[in-house]
Parts: sequence; structure tokens; C-alpha cells
Amino acid sequence: MAGKAAAPGTAVLLVTANVGSLFDDPENLQKNWLREFYQIVHTHRPHFMALHCQEFGGKNYEASMSHVDKFVKELLSSDAMKEYNRARVYLDENYKSQEHFTALGSFYFLHESLKNIYQFDFKAKKYKKVTGKEIYSDTLESTPMLEKEKFPQDYFPECKWSRKGFVRTRWCIADCAFDLVNIHLFHDASNLVAWETSPSVYSGIRHKALGYVLDRIIDQRFEKVSYFVFGDFNFRLDSKSVVETLCTKATMQTVRAADTNEVVKLIFRESDNDRKVMLQLEKKLFDYSHQEVFRDNNGTALLEFDKELSVFKDRLYELDISFPPSARMPREGVEPPLPTGCCLLTTRTLSCSELG
Repeated sequence: MAGKAAAPGTAVLLVTANVGSLFDDPENLQKNWLREFYQIVHTHRPHFMALHCQEFGGKNYEASMSHVDKFVKELLSSDAMKEYNRARVYLDENYKSQEHFTALGSFYFLHESLKNIYQFDFKAKKYKKVTGKEIYSDTLESTPMLEKEKFPQDYFPECKWSRKGFVRTRWCIADCAFDLVNIHLFHDASNLVAWETSPSVYSGIRHKALGYVLDRIIDQRFEKVSYFVFGDFNFRLDSKSVVETLCTKATMQTVRAADTNEVVKLIFRESDNDRKVMLQLEKKLFDYSHQEVFRDNNGTALLEFDKELSVFKDRLYELDISFPPSARMPREGVEPPLPTGCCLLTTRTLSCSELG
């Protein structure tokens, strides 16, 4: 999202991306990703830009460290970014710590024309003027210029080593202070479990984690300011409602494992039309035959099932969603459609209020 904030004419660009896949094939994917990113910067020409990354370094951070270094160096030294003469980079590289590692990466770029910008020191409880380019990594817990937390393990016990959490920074431009929160919430571990109830058990887990973050950033430790929360929320369309609506006239077949009698697949067939398969649902599969429903008119027919944020309607404001369900689409991947984007500028940015 790009918009005016703080002083009149100050353009702020907020970008978020789950970049885990970029480190699976860095030679090809990173080059294409950076080309698109630079084009967005060129189009919007922001004075202040924040890039929030999740799954930074990919699934195996230790093996990807050389690619991480190359990615950061490219961003900071590229000709496309030469007008941004100040930068702050915060990388959680503490991959050996099960207690603390979040795999979050936060980048902030300041245009040379932007004067008098300050960043908050949470330890000293005062603002410091931003000069030069600095990179902070490894154990961010000791860095006073941010707050970082990993969600407790008991929030999502199904995942033995979750990397979900948040990083918060605070900025001040022309006497306008605001927080930027990089967040990664929990995913759906199983489509078969997700569709059993409405809302799903996973939706409840995400609500708990997001509520925890909001409570932390508006508690009594620091002065309250406007805040923007953007990252990978992993919000899903309400699975039970979506399936029941898409398969209203279908019959369901249950497939169980021979050894455990556990449900491993649900098959929904049309009641007529030669009992054609409409939907196949597995733990990591959501294969629906009529793909146009996800793409026609940017998927607006499905917005009624986008319910996860409703419980926070008095605490967060969200811009209108103008893009189709994104992330992995059913036929191309293994998950049901998400209403939240993981690509550049097709993302949900939540704020307590508008700046400026």
C-alpha cells in the first residue's frame, strides 16, 4: 500500500511478502522478485518505505545464509535504491534458538529528500535521529530499537517448532509517530480439521496470537501512537461455510485409512452430471473443479466468508480488498484459497487509524 503520512506530501510505501520460496531457487526467483520490487518502488516513489518479510532465509536458514547476505547486499546497493541514503535492516538469524527464532526480516528505507526522521529506542524510551545504513541480525532480543517476540509454543501445540511471532519498530516523521509491526500468524495444519467447525480451531489460534500482539503494542509501557500491522496473517476463508456453499448439491464420500480408520480424504460429487467430482479435500489438498469462482471479479463473491478479522473490528481498520484470494491457489498448490496476499502490494495492511 502507498499513501501519504505524517507531513503533507510524504509518501509511505508498506510492502510485505512471505519470501521463503525465494531461497529455494535463489538464482532465478530472487532476480525476478527483486525486479518486481524495484518496479513498484519506481512506480510509487515513496519517501519512506517498509518491507516486511516472513520466512526470511527459507526453510533451512543455515544453508541459505550466503543467499541471505547476497539478497541484503543487493537491496542496499542496487542502483534502483540509490536515492535511499539511509536504511535499517533487522534480520532474525538466531535459527538455533527454538525459543526465540521467528525468521522475520524487516527493511526500512529513507529517501534522501526526507528530513528529520527519528526511530524510537525502546530501552532508553527516546527517539534517535536516523543516519546512514545499518544492519542488525542474529539475536535481535538485545537490540533496543525494536521489540520482538515469538509466540508461546502452547499457542500452536500441533507444530513442534513454530517460527511465528512479531517485530515492532516505532518511527517519527515531522512530529508524527507511528508503529510498524511485522507479523507472522499460524497456518492451518489440516484442511480436514479446518472445515469441521465454523470458525475453525485454527482461526481461534490466530485470533489469540493477534490479540496478544495488539495488547502488547497498546499497553502502558510506552506512549500510544498510531500503528500499522502488515505481514503474513495466514487468514483463511471460513472453510466450512465455503465448502457447504460450493458443494450445496453435492454428495460427500469419506475415505479412511485402512490401518487407523482415520479420515484422510473427503470427495464431493455432483448429484447429477455423472456424479462428477467437484471437490477433493485432504490434509494438504483443496482441489475444486470450478476455478472461476476464485478469479471472477477478483473473487468478490467469496468476501462474505472472509470473517477472521471481524472480531477485531473495534481495534483495527482495513482497506478494502481489491484482489482475488491469493497465496497458493488450489490446483497449483496444497492449501485452500486464502483471502490474504503474500505478494507485493496484494496484501492486507491493518491500522488503528490513518496517519496524516
